[in-house]
Amino acid sequence: MIVTLIEKVYSFLWGDLIRIPLPGGSSLGISLLILLLIPTGIYFTVRTRCLPVRLFPDMLKALVEKKGKDDKSSLSSFQTLIVSTATRVGMGNLVGVVAAVSAGGAGAVFWMWVTAIIGSSTAFIEATLAQLYKEKDPLYGGYRGGPAYYIHHYVEERQGKKKKKVVLSILFAISGLICWCGISQVISNSVVSSFENAFSIPPLYTTIGLAAIAAVIVLRKNATVKVLDLLVPVMAVCYFLITLFIIFTNIGSLPTVFGKIFREAFGLRQAAAGGFGAVLMNGIKRGLFSNEAGSGSAPCAAAAAECDQPVKAGLVQALGVFVDTIVICSCTAMIMLLAPEELTSGLSGMKLLQTAMKYHLGNFGVIFIAVTLFMFSFSTFLGILFYARSNVAYLFGDKWCWQTAYKVLALVMLFIGGIAAYTFVWDLGDVGIGLMTIFNIFVLYPLAPKALGELKEYEAGRK
Repeated sequence: MIVTLIEKVYSFLWGDLIRIPLPGGSSLGISLLILLLIPTGIYFTVRTRCLPVRLFPDMLKALVEKKGKDDKSSLSSFQTLIVSTATRVGMGNLVGVVAAVSAGGAGAVFWMWVTAIIGSSTAFIEATLAQLYKEKDPLYGGYRGGPAYYIHHYVEERQGKKKKKVVLSILFAISGLICWCGISQVISNSVVSSFENAFSIPPLYTTIGLAAIAAVIVLRKNATVKVLDLLVPVMAVCYFLITLFIIFTNIGSLPTVFGKIFREAFGLRQAAAGGFGAVLMNGIKRGLFSNEAGSGSAPCAAAAAECDQPVKAGLVQALGVFVDTIVICSCTAMIMLLAPEELTSGLSGMKLLQTAMKYHLGNFGVIFIAVTLFMFSFSTFLGILFYARSNVAYLFGDKWCWQTAYKVLALVMLFIGGIAAYTFVWDLGDVGIGLMTIFNIFVLYPLAPKALGELKEYEAGRK
């Protein structure tokens, strides 16, 4: 009965809520979450006067600002970007992009870019709100916050009285914890599969090793951020540099690839063939699901930053969307599209990406992708446990036993996922992030004037 209920909720959130007929006999299926996220992104892009483009230099300046010396446990803006990038840059940047381009063609890449621009504005609003309503963290030191906290304050302000708990905040926090447990299983299953293909290592050995390394890190008080500070820049830079090498060695094909992206993006040929819906929706879905803007997860990291102005945390998280989708997702797309089409035709998933990498770099390419997937996935696991801190604290209070209990649960899910894949748990993870998005967006609109007011004050100070 519970499984059936989860499947129905999953279908309601992620299935085609409406279908729009298109020329050529096809139709455009739009899910509830896309109906929520795309208009929200457009609305905030207009309200911030296209902030991602207009204030891009300010994003870079905010990134390199040093934190104050008042609280050594607090995080800098750069460190919170590292944490949020760890969760954004995951399997979706590899397998997800491959799936989007396989199903929607090269044009899906263009719509990923568009989604990133409007998603940056949403990320700015929610991260700025997280800074405005952050609070001291008595367990880990520094600050904590996120949607559960700014939803709580919003309800208190509306009702004009203090409340111990708020139902909507509780629902968001529970949805987040469910989602991140589900993701833990998906992570280990993907890593085990890639290592088995690349190195012929039995799944059990990889699973034990993965769970043991994770346990050593996450069960220590503040080891998570220290490991991410090292792991995330290394993995992102290595992947970017390898992609640049591939681009330069195939520089003659680059104009053709970009021509194909823009030509297929507007679907003149695809519309005639009835496939424009696939191009558009696969690009949009991959962009939304990869950068997580609007889901309310990244604000859990943004709240931990020590900033002299809340807007700076928002600018840094807007930059995170750019890094994830414009840079990392585009790297995967270029690796695929620069490989001969006849070589990758009929392939999908990791098999397609590994085949493309083998064409570019030989057997080293296959090994590189397996190691990259491990680093991307492992950093995601560490990042989501950082997110979980504030939500566990909101639900159960400031007690180490509850923090440790959730970490152990996530480690158990990580181990189980490496042994066997349970579709039910994967759906549960998707339901969790879908519900998070709904609860988060519910308060972004009424609270947005506060973030926009901070933006106006920030820009007045610049002038």
